[in-house]
Amino acid sequence: MARNKANSPVRMQCVLAVCATLALSACASHYAQVPPRLDLVPYGRIALVTFSVDQTNGSLSAMATQRFAEAVLRTQSGVELLELGSADSSLKSVPPTADAAALAQALGRQKDVPAVFLGQLKVSRVTPSARIRSPGDLSLRASVVAELTVQLLSTRTGGTLWRSSASANRTVGRVAITDQVPTITVRNPDDAYGEVVGELVADVTRDLRPTWIKQ
Repeated sequence: MARNKANSPVRMQCVLAVCATLALSACASHYAQVPPRLDLVPYGRIALVTFSVDQTNGSLSAMATQRFAEAVLRTQSGVELLELGSADSSLKSVPPTADAAALAQALGRQKDVPAVFLGQLKVSRVTPSARIRSPGDLSLRASVVAELTVQLLSTRTGGTLWRSSASANRTVGRVAITDQVPTITVRNPDDAYGEVVGELVADVTRDLRPTWIKQ
């Protein structure tokens, strides 16, 4: 009898382990992976032009382009990105007034790529806003807003193959007065801009990532 009692906990642990395994297997069987909506593998080699920005802020443009490239290479294997900065001779040969289609076709001829990523980053300066409920209850906030638009163009026709856009904002400072007691919160704007860029890139690259659906 003592031997049976000693073995009971062991048998119970085995039963629980088997039940847990079966439960996990059952849960996994109800989900299926869906391929990315945008499959870049058939293109093989794609050019990526440094994103343009509506303000003189090359660091943000470079940051957004770099993070976009990292997201593409991380989510889709077998794709080669040809990253082209503003100093590249192929970009200098294209007239500044040329539209996106003409630029894509010119890069196709010069770089021998079937498609090219072009993007535009719009960034606001620190913008204040206020909310006043009463003389002793008000809130002042300073925030930054940004929008990123990226498109994939065919270098043969100049037509758009894919497009995605996203917007995001972050608060860089806040002053609140409640019952005549002030509260001040301030953060580095560069940190806010960095978070905004990260969120934008994550949003615009959502079509490049596989998803899971419940069956």
